[in-house]
Amino acid sequence: MPFNAIFGWIIKKRIHQIDLFRMHPAEVQKEWFERLVLNGRKTKFGAKYHFDDINHYYEFREKVPLQDYDDLKEWVEKEVKGDEDVLWPKETQWFAKSSGTTSDRSKFIPVTKESLEECHYKGGKDLLAIYYSHFPNTKLYKGKHLVVGGTAEHNKLRPDSYTGDLSSIILKNLPWWVEIKRVPSRETALMSEWEEKIEKLAEETINEDVSSISGVPSWTLVLMNRILEKTGKSDIREVWPNLELFMHGGVSFKPYEKEFERIIPHEDMHYIESYNASEGFFGIQDQLGGDLLLMLDYGIFFEFIPMSDYKGTQSEKVIELKDVEEDVNYAMVISTNGGLWRYIVGDTVKFTSLKPYRVKVTGRTKHFINVFGEEVIVDNTDNAIKVACQQTNALLKDYTACPVYMKEGNHGGHEWLIEFNHEPSDMKLFAQILDDELRKINSDYDAKRTNDLTLNFPIVRKARKNIFDDWLKSKGKLGGQHKVPRLSNDRKIMEEILVLNSRMIVEDKKS
Repeated sequence: MPFNAIFGWIIKKRIHQIDLFRMHPAEVQKEWFERLVLNGRKTKFGAKYHFDDINHYYEFREKVPLQDYDDLKEWVEKEVKGDEDVLWPKETQWFAKSSGTTSDRSKFIPVTKESLEECHYKGGKDLLAIYYSHFPNTKLYKGKHLVVGGTAEHNKLRPDSYTGDLSSIILKNLPWWVEIKRVPSRETALMSEWEEKIEKLAEETINEDVSSISGVPSWTLVLMNRILEKTGKSDIREVWPNLELFMHGGVSFKPYEKEFERIIPHEDMHYIESYNASEGFFGIQDQLGGDLLLMLDYGIFFEFIPMSDYKGTQSEKVIELKDVEEDVNYAMVISTNGGLWRYIVGDTVKFTSLKPYRVKVTGRTKHFINVFGEEVIVDNTDNAIKVACQQTNALLKDYTACPVYMKEGNHGGHEWLIEFNHEPSDMKLFAQILDDELRKINSDYDAKRTNDLTLNFPIVRKARKNIFDDWLKSKGKLGGQHKVPRLSNDRKIMEEILVLNSRMIVEDKKS
């Protein structure tokens, strides 16, 4: 029997286990809760919060406080230094570098052997299992799998440890059956200089038989556009004729759909979304074009906070999975085999199905821009614009910012509309300082801005006087606690304000 057929037969057996938690979600979550608490009893964290006395969920909720990264940081720092049995039994060697919190440029999420094998790798296998269940005659494994991954670096405090993007940690520890089919070389995949990395990725894969790709949509588009430039082709299938699957995640795919359709204009090209974060692998698109099936047997115990009651770690209303409702916006809380305990991920989700549990990611608990994986939050932009105002003698009234989507091979970017009480002495200098400060504050934004590979220099516009008040008035929200969202992950608000801005200018000229 050909190896591709054997591989397909083995991996599809997992579908029966997936069906088990589809049918019995509460029982599966209860089992994992008990296993997590049992391991937590062996840790310093568990000793502090009396895990020995926890036998039921209500006791867990009473004894263990909600955590954000600032609460977790002191524990993680001990693990980074090599302390054992801190958040999870034994030693933790890997730390996924993620976008910074309000107090740090970057945060480091612990990745244990158990979370790597029972969560992240299991998610990758399940994604393939689901794909094979939809397309049993696929020849996916005959070709190569292109991984557009991140970067890694050694932990300066410990020679046996390293930090980096989650994808780099996964790449460094891939099982043999994935490694033999993966391109590019590990050295290229883990390069930190993205301009050089894109060139090397193109060189190493341009003549390979690539049948599947996994990566963030923005970086994958940069690579494919570069390959088309180098070959003079307009259709990526002219380069990789057997390409049939793109496995994507990290950011919304919607802004990129038209660009992928332009580059790969074939109806038999398939796309599967996964919900895989540094903190855990949470969901897979088990129905083509559908929402994300919440994966319940990956060593993660889920809780949820209705956003109507959300107050961060001070939130009082926290519920189990069995108590969620459809079409309610929830902040997600997780306890994991990576040593995260009642950790507020920062993502918000809505359930679109309860039998089985399927979700769609609705955003973050705070305003943000994350179309290209830059994870810019309001605290970042507030601080950057403050410095820009100080250095150009400007006085700010208000601002809003949003993404500029990739189109026709062009890179994306950010667009700012700023209303000043006192305009900058030099608007170009203001924009430059704003961009420079954001790059200093946010490591993910800096990576996407490096050599304009994914994000172009931001478009910064001066708004006419009172434009934001006029927009709020048009929405019946002028006054009180209402304000213009400073960051949006789509262009809806920006377009509305720009239209209003143009209309008002025309009316002012007529008068």
